[in-house]
Amino acid sequence: MGSESPESPQIIVHWERPREPWLRYALLFVLTVLTTTYAGQMHYASFVVNFSNRAFAMAPWNLFLHGFWYSGSILAILGCHELGHYFACRYYGVDASRPFFLPAPLPLTGTLGAFIRIREPIPGKRALFDIGIAGPIAGFLVAVPVLLVGMYLSTVVRIPPDYKGQVIEFGEPLLFRFVSWLTFGHVPDGYSVNMHPMAFAAWFGMLATSLNLFPISQLDGGHVAYALLGRRSLWVTIAMVVILIGLSIMSSSWIVWTVLTVGMLVFMGPRHPPVWDEHIPLDTGRLWLALFAVVMFVLCFTPAPIELLDAFRG
Repeated sequence: MGSESPESPQIIVHWERPREPWLRYALLFVLTVLTTTYAGQMHYASFVVNFSNRAFAMAPWNLFLHGFWYSGSILAILGCHELGHYFACRYYGVDASRPFFLPAPLPLTGTLGAFIRIREPIPGKRALFDIGIAGPIAGFLVAVPVLLVGMYLSTVVRIPPDYKGQVIEFGEPLLFRFVSWLTFGHVPDGYSVNMHPMAFAAWFGMLATSLNLFPISQLDGGHVAYALLGRRSLWVTIAMVVILIGLSIMSSSWIVWTVLTVGMLVFMGPRHPPVWDEHIPLDTGRLWLALFAVVMFVLCFTPAPIELLDAFRG
């Protein structure tokens, strides 16, 4: 009893990792480079025109190269965010894809971001926490120097009295406002910061960080909230959806994100998938990292990301 004879049948399961879709990775990345560089051209042209009504003229290839100010910066932020998740998965032996970049012919961003696919269950609460928080921290650590350099390259300009058209006002996160103050001091009425494309890339990177840190279901912030609160994180998810609806009423720029978030909850359910050790509390070091995640969210969040203002003067 308790032993197995040599003749006993044995079942051996061979599990192979799926083949990586390298062509798809490369194609999506190249397309995203093109769409973000095209958006970067628009940002650079706007930066050079400098709130004036004069025509912009630059050789196409020269303008294309200047588009990399934005595309290189935003791809670095988004790519490091996803690589943070990926290497955390590798550390815990969790099978995950490389980053998929999402090209989009959008005039402001040129991309819908990036993501990785986690292809097997996460083994426990600590792994879940570390994988969830690694992305925002990695992206944030890249966005900060990009913001510092981008703000240094930006200028403060007076909006001409005869300027006619619409001005896009970007809501300033606390970190963005602080770096602007360090660089330029107080910006008087009638003047505006003319953002260099790198500064806009940092702004968009901070917006993406704050969106991912919302403590909702299976967003990065949702992973952190579940690791901290267990099943009680469901009530945090519900409260944050209510807050998102309120933000959408206050600023229409939140409507798309709110619809996507609600759709995710309908499709995937509001409860976070459980882990076997959800009853075991996190250690002190991870609690400090959770507090840092809250700080990142506060520094990167803005209640009204994009507003169109009529600027008919004269």
